[in-house]
Amino acid sequence: MIFIALLLLAAGDSPPPFYADKLNLLVVRNESGDEAPITSPVEWRTRREHLLANMQLVMGDMPDGAKRAPLDVRVEEEVETPAYSRKKISYAAESGDRVPAYLLIPSKIDGKAPAMLCLHQTIKIGKAEPAGLGENTNLDYAHELATRGYVCLAPDYPRFGDYDIDVYAMGYASATMKGIWNHMRGVDLLQGLPEVDADRIGCIGHSLGGHNTLFMSVFDERIKVAVTSCGFTRFAKYYDGDLTGWTHRGYMPRIDTVYGKDPARMPFDFPDILAAIAPRHLFINAPTGDSNFDVGGVRESVEAARKIFALHDADDQLVVEYPDSQHDFPPETRDRAYAFIDRALKHAP
Repeated sequence: MIFIALLLLAAGDSPPPFYADKLNLLVVRNESGDEAPITSPVEWRTRREHLLANMQLVMGDMPDGAKRAPLDVRVEEEVETPAYSRKKISYAAESGDRVPAYLLIPSKIDGKAPAMLCLHQTIKIGKAEPAGLGENTNLDYAHELATRGYVCLAPDYPRFGDYDIDVYAMGYASATMKGIWNHMRGVDLLQGLPEVDADRIGCIGHSLGGHNTLFMSVFDERIKVAVTSCGFTRFAKYYDGDLTGWTHRGYMPRIDTVYGKDPARMPFDFPDILAAIAPRHLFINAPTGDSNFDVGGVRESVEAARKIFALHDADDQLVVEYPDSQHDFPPETRDRAYAFIDRALKHAP
């Protein structure tokens, strides 16, 4: 099954073009390094392929199809709630590696239901928080979405919850790429469920889950709607350009070892990541008081990405909320995010 829009660099290929101005997305470079204006979605597609290749320079290569082992889903525990069945499961992301997850299936499904991949923040309990088993009810979005009729899968990210693995011993260049691969296998799982409409799948996450939602939505175009909460800012606006927080083993060490933690040297940034999701649906929660992700860098990223959404005649499919709060996903914003998901997955023409 071919479902990934990506450009892999073969051995000996020249590196993808470098774009110094990450806010100017309406230009594309040719093999000679000359820039030409982008005036159509077809021309944008080439720039998007450059982004995918540049992301892999930092994250490591996307695994090829040889890693796609049978999912071999195993149910370890099942709990019935008034609105849904919550199953504690694991699935094989690749040979020798099983991802722990919670699978929430609504009790009443009329036909095939839409589904959401629900990615957790940086928290020890991992998948349990979005599944409604944590203390912060603002982040139990898998529980809330299952109550609204969505089949929800909440997997653990490496080194969280029940998932203690060493991604580098497995040959990955970053935990970020391993997360992307695992999440894409999670979409495989959802598409294979008899309760799920395979063409109506989205992704939602907060903080760690917020940027992982963006990363995997860029690589996997089966994601029809992405909701990112407190997930990003421009690299230059992240702690005044100090990218140390992105370089540890839970993220992308090459940001340090190859790019010297210098935003100006980074081959990708969040404006082009947002733009690469066009013309699909994208909802952004960016609180004005978020001390992790500077809201000014969010606004700049959104302004740049809007031009690409407009290029696709999809202006209304990029929605941003700027609540007056800290690093959080407030109830009112969450309600509007869920209505946005409904519009994309339940009421789409």
